[in-house]
Amino acid sequence: MPCIWALDFWYAGILICDGQLGAKALFQAYIILVNTGKVIADAGTMTNDLAKGTDAVRSVFAVLDRNSLIEPEDLDGEKPEIITGHIEIHDVDFAYPSRPDIMIFRGFSIDIEVGKSTALVGQSGSGKSTIIGLIERFYDPMKGVVKVDGRDIRLYHLRTLRKYIALVNQEPALFAGTIRENIIYGASREVNESEVIEVAKAANAHDFIAVLKDGYATQCSDRGVQLSGGQKHRVAIARAILKNPTILLLDEATSALDSQSEKVVQDALERMMVGRTSVVVAHRLSTIQSCNTIAVLEKGKVVEKGNHSSLLAKGLSGAYYSLVSLQEPNSP
Repeated sequence: MPCIWALDFWYAGILICDGQLGAKALFQAYIILVNTGKVIADAGTMTNDLAKGTDAVRSVFAVLDRNSLIEPEDLDGEKPEIITGHIEIHDVDFAYPSRPDIMIFRGFSIDIEVGKSTALVGQSGSGKSTIIGLIERFYDPMKGVVKVDGRDIRLYHLRTLRKYIALVNQEPALFAGTIRENIIYGASREVNESEVIEVAKAANAHDFIAVLKDGYATQCSDRGVQLSGGQKHRVAIARAILKNPTILLLDEATSALDSQSEKVVQDALERMMVGRTSVVVAHRLSTIQSCNTIAVLEKGKVVEKGNHSSLLAKGLSGAYYSLVSLQEPNSP
């Protein structure tokens, strides 16, 4: 830049000496050229960012303008006052929209009893988490039907149906806000402080919250980064308990925790599962031995079903026995 300025003044000096240019015109031209040149140069360096920004904005508007195939506010949907929690998945074919050529289920069926806990186990890719997605109606099956209380879930008003369902994931969803705000998030009624403390105690969360400097007013930050894995899970469980769901879905809720945190979280989950229709997806088989029913999945099919003792009794020929042997060689 100094070299350009020097060139400007050198050439301007020549023009002034020849009488072709006055001092006023010199500074007018100089200021205009220098300022506009700098702006043009700066704008030139941002062309890549502008192109990326344009693509980003276009993708955002594409999402906003997209019409969902599953309408959460269907005015014709049924809004039951009571749901008991009987779940039936009957003769379902399903493939994810992003991978339509890979079938997850073909003619899949399973019956999940009211008020009982059902564990889904099997190798990765066998369809365990897909069952959770179908019950929540994140997706609709290509063929077949998913029923809750004997009624196709597509006939329900979706937001009303989900009021009776609580989901605790492997990576729980916490939001930027206080612990209290995260616990009461999604509550359909006014919640007082004593209720928040009560559900936190039930989730084994009150003790760690109480020792924090700001207690329940502690900020979780985006995605709950201020809390450890076990703490995030206990806050998510407290939120689920406050919802008092009829159907509880646990998708590998303790698989990412260390052994100490897992025990505390597992104790809270087992207390919460009592008397509810619970569907538990688990890799660690030690966490689901107390479930009423264990269903073993292989390649989108239920190959075995029973409780822990009855499945182990099948011995070496049993799929569940093989899974337990892999994780706990000395257990059988």
